[in-house]
Amino acid sequence: MENKNNVTEFILHGLTQDKTVAKMCFSLFLIFYAIIILGNLLIITTIKTSEQLNSPMYFFLSYLSFVDISYSTVTAPKLIYDLLVEKKTISFVGCIAQLFACHFFGCTEIFLLTVMAYDRCIAICKPLHYTNIVNKHVCGWLVAASWVGGFVHSAVQTLLAIWLPFCGPKEIDHYFCDVHPLLKLSCTDIYIIGVIVAVNSGGISLSCFVVLVVSYAVILVSLRTRSSKVRLKALSTCSSHITVVVLFFGPCIFIYMRPSTTFSADKMVSVFYTIITPMLNPLIYTLRNEEVKNAMKKLWIRKV
Repeated sequence: MENKNNVTEFILHGLTQDKTVAKMCFSLFLIFYAIIILGNLLIITTIKTSEQLNSPMYFFLSYLSFVDISYSTVTAPKLIYDLLVEKKTISFVGCIAQLFACHFFGCTEIFLLTVMAYDRCIAICKPLHYTNIVNKHVCGWLVAASWVGGFVHSAVQTLLAIWLPFCGPKEIDHYFCDVHPLLKLSCTDIYIIGVIVAVNSGGISLSCFVVLVVSYAVILVSLRTRSSKVRLKALSTCSSHITVVVLFFGPCIFIYMRPSTTFSADKMVSVFYTIITPMLNPLIYTLRNEEVKNAMKKLWIRKV
């Protein structure tokens, strides 16, 4: 079919059609978004100003917080605004831009979480060689690779969608422009493209999740020969990371491992990796980490 596009804007169905529920969700998600911004900014500020938090783990954590702010900002403000308006529209260009940004920051976060698991694996399994293996130069390259990987993944997703013909309907059953709901609106056969999307998005999510599981399995095996104090400290750090991984990767695998198929539950599941996980990351990484809490106390005392 000739690439023909008669659509200049899309209509989003939003998170809910119930006006009472929408008003409740507006207040709730506004609070969530404020927590995301303030919590992650606090982590970034604490790490950048603290001399104690200079290990690679905190270097990666500061970038994870930055990605969380960016990732949630792509979807949360539009979601919050649309909860109060009757007609939820987004231009074709805005939709494609949101699609690109969502997958760019989302995939970058996946790679950063995988890098953080690698960092913990080396730190616990090879503590004597840790500073030589994961030095500043290596940390910089790993972060750069995460950004490049996210960009390449997102570029593929966006190019697959932008060249499809859209000739109506133009209603997207979602609260943001994601790849599967957008593909459903194309007036051509999308089976092959759906498979490519599943391999691209779902394959990355699943393969990184497997790497993470293997990394933590190696860590657990390595801890058997360590003292109880070392085991408790390592497990405390790793349990925070595992919590984030489960909350982020579970919904991603559920959404993207199927080719061009959507379920009614997809919108609620998407809330977990676009809003809930970025909101919980600051709490998870601070409440279970004494070093970060102490650094925050010192930062607060200096400000006061």
